Amino acid sequence: MKKRLLGNTGIQVSDVAFGGVEIGMPYGIGVKGKEDMLSQSESIELLHAALDQGINFFDTARMYGASENIMGHAFKDRRDEVVISTKCVKIRVASGALPSEKKIKETIEGSLQESLEALQTDYVDVYMLHQADLEILDNEVISQTFLRLKEKGLIRATGASTYAVDETRKTINDGHWDVVQLPFNLMDQSQGACFPLAAAKEIGVMVRSVLFKGILSDKGRSLHPRLKTVEQHIKSYKKLCGELDCDLAALALKFALSFNEVSSVLVGIDRIKYLKNSVSVADGNYLNAKLLEKAKELQYPDADFLNLVKWEREGWLT
Repeated sequence: MKKRLLGNTGIQVSDVAFGGVEIGMPYGIGVKGKEDMLSQSESIELLHAALDQGINFFDTARMYGASENIMGHAFKDRRDEVVISTKCVKIRVASGALPSEKKIKETIEGSLQESLEALQTDYVDVYMLHQADLEILDNEVISQTFLRLKEKGLIRATGASTYAVDETRKTINDGHWDVVQLPFNLMDQSQGACFPLAAAKEIGVMVRSVLFKGILSDKGRSLHPRLKTVEQHIKSYKKLCGELDCDLAALALKFALSFNEVSSVLVGIDRIKYLKNSVSVADGNYLNAKLLEKAKELQYPDADFLNLVKWEREGWLT
């Protein structure tokens, strides 16, 4: 698998990054509990297989259940072969407010220490804010705490995981962050407006939600009645799939990888067949300029409706 530079960090990462949430906790369509997940030994075998097949970038978080612990067991003897990105716990307290400056520092530093212990390593390659919003990004104590951890050598690069376009734009412009992780896919291409800015500022771009939680795959064929317009829209990709001779999931992955500004695309992988599919799709042959323009024209017309959090809350994702 080919590798790309992660912004100006000097770190080379594989086109596809292994999304570690599925091996750590129940997540995704059709996954209701631990009975639907791999065992720890099976997850370790899957991680080893991913590394052996060319994936060197692995994404996890403190909030992903057992994910960090499993990666720690898998890579403790192969640490120099992998690039690990993890995320801090939520900084806000239960009320939703930001805590005192002292508590903010303790939370960020404590979360990293827990991650290092779980991952069985003395540094992480990318340490990120989880669910960064404008107030969090504007907090100097938060950014300076991350920078000090970088200066100490406990992390190689700082990053922020964002949801909204204005959050991404602020992350890129602030000058504190090396990497931004953002949602981007065939349906919702809103964040693509930030790609040129990221390239100009030499910020690494990690794309997540490329399969839109499985909806842009065979799993998305029978959706909740309230998502009928989404299901109908998905059919509009059939012709493009035919031109590329691939299925919808492959089209979604190739689409995201067709942007030079993108450093790596996160794919949630919890089965060997999904690993093999991702590796085979990430072959360096992506959409040419003409097909890319066609794909851009097929974004969903109402991006505001594409709210997975709301859909889950309403029970529309099962």
